[in-house]
Amino acid sequence: MSDRHRDVALFRYSLVRELTDPTMSKAERGVVVRALAEQDHVGPDGTRVRVSRASLDRWRGAWRTGGFDALVPSAKRPAVPVTPSEVLDLALRLKLEAPARTGAQVRAIMTAASGWAPSERTIQRLFARHGLNVRPDGTPPQAFGRFEADEPNDRWTGDALHGPHIDGRKAYLFAFLDDHSRAVAGYRWGYSEDTIRLEAALRHGLASRGIPGQCYVDNGSAFVSKQLMRALASLGVRLVHSRPGRPQGRGKIERFFRTVRDQFLVEIEHRGVTDIVELNRLFSAWVETVYHRNVHSETGQTPIERYSVGMPFKLPTPAQLHEAFLWSETRTVTKTATVSLHGNTFEVDAALVARKVELVFDPFDLTTIEVRFEGRPMGAGVPHVVRRHTHPQARPETPPAPAPTGIDYLGLIAARHATELAMRINYSGIADQLAFPEIGA
Repeated sequence: MSDRHRDVALFRYSLVRELTDPTMSKAERGVVVRALAEQDHVGPDGTRVRVSRASLDRWRGAWRTGGFDALVPSAKRPAVPVTPSEVLDLALRLKLEAPARTGAQVRAIMTAASGWAPSERTIQRLFARHGLNVRPDGTPPQAFGRFEADEPNDRWTGDALHGPHIDGRKAYLFAFLDDHSRAVAGYRWGYSEDTIRLEAALRHGLASRGIPGQCYVDNGSAFVSKQLMRALASLGVRLVHSRPGRPQGRGKIERFFRTVRDQFLVEIEHRGVTDIVELNRLFSAWVETVYHRNVHSETGQTPIERYSVGMPFKLPTPAQLHEAFLWSETRTVTKTATVSLHGNTFEVDAALVARKVELVFDPFDLTTIEVRFEGRPMGAGVPHVVRRHTHPQARPETPPAPAPTGIDYLGLIAARHATELAMRINYSGIADQLAFPEIGA
């Protein structure tokens, strides 16, 4: 699934998830559908769009029959160009001989010369493919623009910072920054740049700051995982990835990371920290008492003051959080009505033989799984063979320390020596007292 197709599916799901409530009556659903059709929505590409009632009904039906995958647009075959190649070649030559010409101007010249020209949008796409888009003065367009979310929790930007070495291991910071206020919604230091640590930071933010409308992240392996997509989709949060090599909109969190380096990590290097737990404790104190309470140079307000304007925010329930951060895998049920998950074998309902099912589980407990078929719960799998208790990626931050034995080896030796001395005659002591009687006096 490409990033674009995933974004489209998440956008569609965010619109119809309320309509899939089985407790909603037909009349209530009609009211919600009409309201959605009359509103503008931020589309997958960031533009304002409207969606018809027919499309909403079609997406709702697709979700009911095929789940999230049914909302993914199908790949289309490349269309055969309908504009003759000689016409496109003429447009390119007109642009090259006068680079300041716009698409509209090239179209006007072609129309005047031959009586017909392709659309302005076709010409602009042609120029973009050949890297010829410039402004009227001949200079390239600005690479980045200024953007700020209208309200707190409209958009969170997530990223990872490579930090110092703690106890001989490199530490990584996952953080989510509220685009409007610059408040840090969720954060977590860990020893790995993986999905587990990313979800720990996100879960902290969701539980304390509420549910955002959108999460904007890069294309790192942790940020493109299907586990993250599932977590956000279950909460109705749209996941958007920046284009590789074009990190527009990421300047705010990069600026925050520079502040972390300049104000926090420099003090960590001076002070010294021996474990990741201490690093997280000190970072939380710095964020909440220093960063959140200092006036931001761009907004003119403190991050926490600007963020609090939108309160109260909708917080997820414990049940919603639990469901969001379960992981899932797809398996085909064998002829013996069993499925395998990371070396463990489970028995499932015999009616599911040869069917593809979704296995939902806690990555920290692989002994228990829930089986779902086409979005419907089909009961828990019965453990048959259990070889692994946790997911391979669910590694602890530090290996568990062995339980102390309580054995004092040197103390045992000293006690044994004292016992032996008490049980035998100390001939050297008697000789000393006979030669030097004043010693025993």
